[in-house]
Amino acid sequence: MGDLWIGDVETNLERLTKFVEEKTPVCLATVGDFVSFNVLAADVHPDIVVVDHRIMRKSVDPIELDREYVNVPNPPGTITAESQTVLYDAARECKHLAVIVDGEEDLLVLPLMAFMPLGSVIIYGQPREGMVVITLTDERRQWVMNFMANMQRA
Repeated sequence: MGDLWIGDVETNLERLTKFVEEKTPVCLATVGDFVSFNVLAADVHPDIVVVDHRIMRKSVDPIELDREYVNVPNPPGTITAESQTVLYDAARECKHLAVIVDGEEDLLVLPLMAFMPLGSVIIYGQPREGMVVITLTDERRQWVMNFMANMQRA
């Protein structure tokens, strides 16, 4: 869905720091505990942070976040209406918010792509490879809108 940056954490964070400085995204979001923790530790400050207190399906201690947070249910393999509403509101205002997911956050990259302003950047981890960096364009938004329209409703 974006550009896979293959490499170790330190190399990718150096690259990300330069990327954010040069591109100055309209809005910046991270999805996932590992990538969010490391991005914050590198002194890059995403507007929206989406975590579920799990890394590779194993529970981890919560990340300390200096922002308002909201809890949402989102079972694995789903995108709940409640999580979409929270992400819509956060993305529309590019709100400094942490979304704490009870369930799994993986698929929540999709509504962020649908709702964040064009020119925004979304980052998520690709286990054992690196990180994926999505710069939101019209084409990527259209792709995700079509994909989500074809998802099965529960």
